[in-house]
Amino acid sequence: MIAREHLDTAPIPGGDELRLFRRELKGADEYSIMLGRIELMNSRLSGSEEALATLACERLAVKNPRLLIGGYGMGFTLRAALSVLPPQAYIEVAELIPAIVKWARGPMADLSQNCLDDSRVSITLGDVCDVIAKADREYDAILLDVDNGPDGLTHEANDRLYSMAGLATAMKALRSKGILAVWSSEGDSKFTARLHKSGFAVDVKTVAARANGKGAKHTIWLGKKGS
Repeated sequence: MIAREHLDTAPIPGGDELRLFRRELKGADEYSIMLGRIELMNSRLSGSEEALATLACERLAVKNPRLLIGGYGMGFTLRAALSVLPPQAYIEVAELIPAIVKWARGPMADLSQNCLDDSRVSITLGDVCDVIAKADREYDAILLDVDNGPDGLTHEANDRLYSMAGLATAMKALRSKGILAVWSSEGDSKFTARLHKSGFAVDVKTVAARANGKGAKHTIWLGKKGS
């Protein structure tokens, strides 16, 4: 097995910490972000994060949309959105952990491909829950990939994103026919039911973790607000 190099450690709310690793694999650098023994992100597993953006963007009903992305991660969702959105679009990225942005501009700069410096992008360092709570019909789409799913694994406060109250807040933050897109490592029938109960028209997609269609399958919920 090829040894991994520990690049950095960052504290997260609740007293836990994230660790960034790198290893050279088949002539290219592979990055992973760990929470304890749990791998939260891996640079080889970009397919479902990209699908979060492309599936949401293809459902947008406006020409120059305003998007909110909750959780930068490794930037796959942001880069996928930038690749399909027009020059006048606007994307706000809310990232709770400053080190994630630091890593994107530092050791993972080759992976980020300067996406944070795109003129369409604005970075907010803070909790996406707070950003959503302050918004009133501001976004055409809200894309959430802030955890392993509706369980709130890394940050218990994330549970308020997925509760009935949280979904009502997201509904208020969306414009007419806006899209709420949520990534998860697995399905959750109770969350699907909450989306329906909250008034969203729901489409649940199962997508491959890898861009080549292989590997594990992840879940993306696409909730559409009415007029």
